[in-house]
Order: sequence, then C-alpha cells, then structure tokens
Amino acid sequence: MQWRGRRSSSNIEDRRGGGMKRAGGGIGIGAIVLFVASIFFPQYVPLLQMVGVGSGGGGGGGATYSQGSGVDDDHREFLGVVLADTEDVWSNIFQANGARYQKPTLVIFDGRTTSPCGPASTGSGPFYCPADKKIYIDPGFYDVMERRLGAPGDFAQAYVVAHEVAHHVQNVDGTIPKVNRYRRGASKVEANRATVRLELQADCYSGVWTNHIQRGKRVLEDGDIKEALNAAFQIGDDTLQGRSGGHVNPATFTHGTSEQRVNWFYKGLRSGDIASCDTFSQSYEQL
Repeated sequence: MQWRGRRSSSNIEDRRGGGMKRAGGGIGIGAIVLFVASIFFPQYVPLLQMVGVGSGGGGGGGATYSQGSGVDDDHREFLGVVLADTEDVWSNIFQANGARYQKPTLVIFDGRTTSPCGPASTGSGPFYCPADKKIYIDPGFYDVMERRLGAPGDFAQAYVVAHEVAHHVQNVDGTIPKVNRYRRGASKVEANRATVRLELQADCYSGVWTNHIQRGKRVLEDGDIKEALNAAFQIGDDTLQGRSGGHVNPATFTHGTSEQRVNWFYKGLRSGDIASCDTFSQSYEQL
C-alpha cells in the first residue's frame, strides 16, 4: 500500500509515552489472560462489549490515563493515512445517500489503556467502542498478527482499521443498536448468530472501502488484496478454534468462519456498493 507522504487524519489521539496512572481497581494479570484467550479462545473473550454488542460496558476499574508524548513515528503516520482514507470514502458514501458522516477518533496506545467499553491491551486486539465513538489500537498487535496469526503485510493492517471503522458506520447508522436490542431477548445461539451477521457486514464494508480507495486513489500494490484476504481467513472462528487444538463449535462463533469472512470481504470489494453487504436479510445458512 502506498501510504507515505499522503494526507493523515487529524482525528488521532496518541496515548503512548504517558503510561497509565492508576486510580483504583486494576487490569493486572487479566491482561495476560485476555492476551492468550483472544488468540486461542476468542469465544470466551468479552470483545462483544467492545464493538457494542455485549451485555454492557465494562470499566477500567477507575483507571485514568495521561496524554502520551505524541510520538511521530511510522505507526502513527500509517494509521493516520489509513484513517484519512476511511474518512474520504465514507464521507462520500454517506453524502451520496443524503447523510453526513460522523468521523471517529482513533486512539493509539501502547500496552494498555482504558475506554468506556472496558480496559484495552495489546492482546485484546483493536476494537471499536460505541460509547465514545473511538477505535482503540496498540500497534504492537500487528506483531501478533504476523507472528502468531500468520497475517503479515501493511494492507492486512489497513484491513483491521477498515473493519473497526465499519463498526463505527454500523453504530451511527443504527445497526449496532438494533442488534443490541435483538440480542437482549434472544437465546445465546441466536445472539451469537446476530453478532456473526454484524461482523460479516463489517468485513463486506471493508471490501467496499478497498474498492473505493483503489478506484479513487490507486494506492494498492501487488499482493495487497491477498494480504487482506489472508487476514480475513486467519481470524475466522473455525480457524482460530482449530489452531487452539480444541473442538470447533459453530454455536459459539461470533465472527464467522474463515470462508465467510473472505467471501463477504470479496463481495464488498467486487461490488463497491454497501447494498451488497446486507447480511441480515438472508437465512443464516446462506451467509
């Protein structure tokens, strides 16, 4: 992906360098447990709270943070450029549909931080918090993607940002609130299935975004699409559960199979149209 020297978003909150000032409560060893679970047992990690489809917001145990030093490095520049590309694409799409896009803020942290949706750490992975409309990411997670998940490449990293921005789109257009209401009255299996639909739509929206930036800016390079497709495959529920050595249990899926994630990303990529991303109108078996 050609990203150097291009416009960077100003909607970046850099919390690196300042560390965490404890004000009671704690993250402690839970961060280590979450790190392991997020890679090998994702069905047990409360990441649904982070994208707004869980049982409610968590809490940082009263933790506060001090503003980071604003390190101006490659990670910040890269994330700023990718975020700017999402702003351009989604502003145009919303405008074409008679609406105004509300741009999210991207929080960069190192190690750990807190959010209205609960504590965040490198191992918890990037997430979107609907309560403050912010995306949280520790760039160290990209090392996890490459070394532990087998998903290297800068466009694999861009796909992760695009996916979280897609959750923001779902939040501001009312999809996440609707899914939350449905989940509260549904069985656990049906609630999980609704979450899978939400995640696959976010993958499709990521594909739509990819289509638009390539048509409008011609910034993709050879191998970029392959990197994104591989990343989508490597974080499928069946692949993650299989990698853990445990039983693959479809009833516990919350993000979709590897095949589903690849297919929905590609569907958005091929069409470039958000109308192609309706994961809610067909039967679950047809997804």
